[in-house]
Amino acid sequence: MDNKLLKAEQEIKELTDKLSLLKKEIAKVIVGQEETIEHLLITFLAGGHALLEGVPGLAKTLLIRTLSQAIDLKFNRIQFTPDLMPSDIIGTEILEEDHSSGKKFFKFNKGPIFANIILADEINRTPPKTQAALLEAMQEFEVTYSGETYPMARPFFILATQNPIEQSGTFALPEAQQDRFLFYIKIGYPTAKEEAAILKNTTGSKKAVIEKVLGGEDIIKLQQLVRDVPISDDLIDFVNKIVRATRPETTTDAFVKEWVSWGAGPRAGQAMILTAKARALQDGRLAVTEEDLKKVAFPVLRHRVIVNFRAEAEGITSDKVTEKLLEHSRS
Repeated sequence: MDNKLLKAEQEIKELTDKLSLLKKEIAKVIVGQEETIEHLLITFLAGGHALLEGVPGLAKTLLIRTLSQAIDLKFNRIQFTPDLMPSDIIGTEILEEDHSSGKKFFKFNKGPIFANIILADEINRTPPKTQAALLEAMQEFEVTYSGETYPMARPFFILATQNPIEQSGTFALPEAQQDRFLFYIKIGYPTAKEEAAILKNTTGSKKAVIEKVLGGEDIIKLQQLVRDVPISDDLIDFVNKIVRATRPETTTDAFVKEWVSWGAGPRAGQAMILTAKARALQDGRLAVTEEDLKKVAFPVLRHRVIVNFRAEAEGITSDKVTEKLLEHSRS
């Protein structure tokens, strides 16, 4: 038993050391954005997808591309545009001919979604019909076409970006699609010191070389370890209390009834627990704390708590609702 425990601890240390190396590789290109990088790695460890939002020029695409370069997995970038069709994402059937027999047959030609890491760039620029083409892959990790089901390679991640300031020519993501994203990550402007470093590092001729430090098997092992991280019943009750308090129908908090149209569903609680476990493992800890849950609550609930028109008029966001709920709650 002691040998098994020692072996498990050694394996965990090796994998978490690789995560540290991964952060160092990303830092060769990306200045600052520690919280964004942490949230992306938590998304990977928890086996989910992430939606990143930020104004143009904050290196959203560069960050995801750099991350993919440091991981030994297949990467595809899909540029979402108003004329993009579902078949441009999942693929289509093409007519082929067997030269030996002369018979013709249809063959499914896989689209760019068949990779391990997908960058869905400017996802809100394409109509809902095309956005919906991602739903089955995100939830079931498979694609159905003409009655045939094609499994996705594992691990499988969709990292989508969107621009919050351009409304012309964009299509808001439906709530059902947003709920498929484990994290909704908002990227802010860099600090003055970080921006000075960005200006210095990106205007010269020297380019960083990114080494691959993590493989698909490593990520799958880490995902399995995440699910084995223990969490106390008290903390599960804490999560349950927070999620149920976001719903105007069941909450006792007057501000929720006043500001919220729709609260979070059970998937939010699952996401909070899984991502808190991932955060603990990323820090080399084998136990979830209340602090872990509070840190992941914002990117988990940001797109699952829908505020009403009154709240919007008063400048109240879902983050503000989450902040007040955490202030009022105790495990």
